[in-house]
Amino acid sequence: MSDPTPILEADAVEYSYGRGAQVLHGVSLKLAPGDALGLVGESGAGKTSVLRLLLGLATPTRGRVLFDGDPLRGDDRRGIRSLRRAVQPVYQDPFSSLDPRMTVGASIAEPLRSLGVERDRALVEARVAELLTAVDLDPDAAKRYPDAFSGGQRQRIAIARALAPRPRVLLADEPVSALDTSVRMTVIDLLQRLAREQGIAMLLVSHDLTIVSALCRRMAVLEAGRVVEEGPTGELLTAPKHPYTSRLVASVPRLPAA
Repeated sequence: MSDPTPILEADAVEYSYGRGAQVLHGVSLKLAPGDALGLVGESGAGKTSVLRLLLGLATPTRGRVLFDGDPLRGDDRRGIRSLRRAVQPVYQDPFSSLDPRMTVGASIAEPLRSLGVERDRALVEARVAELLTAVDLDPDAAKRYPDAFSGGQRQRIAIARALAPRPRVLLADEPVSALDTSVRMTVIDLLQRLAREQGIAMLLVSHDLTIVSALCRRMAVLEAGRVVEEGPTGELLTAPKHPYTSRLVASVPRLPAA
């Protein structure tokens, strides 16, 4: 049986900011249905640039980004709209990812309306309540504003917002690094459970190998804009082949058992 067509694929992409230095060099990644891929590397490795390309927020200097096997083009409004429904981001800072002037319910409902997924008020309210329950918050939270919640709770709300249009992929950019250590694992467990229950593929961008080992079956290592190693997470953590991966692994005092 042939492998399924990847939902998202970066095919030998290169990227430069304007006329500045090149930040990505021939990066290739594939994210298949139900996949969980960790993209790791130190600050400045190019992780966020990869994320922007996969979200359609930037265009490769060379190479292609493919969505369901078709090249993504910035002038293809229908293709970009389909991508927006299917691929949703979860950002690092829960305190800046929610509009403080909007109620939690309005924030979660916003992608349903803006993407044309659902406009009926009763159905939108029902979906918001369903999502809050899914992220272990009381549906009454919909009536409150973000400043009434802790950082961990806000990140749960941001995850609920990302799930609103029933995406096929979550692109999570350091989703727990801004949270207290005491609540990180609860958010990680939530992401793991939701991805499993809803069959969502996930790309986790992180510098934290402990988080990646908990969430991702595969891992790609990015150094100075190049993928230097890729494979099953357990193998890369226990027997890294590239010196850069070895240095990353050595920098972690203790990793959970694979």
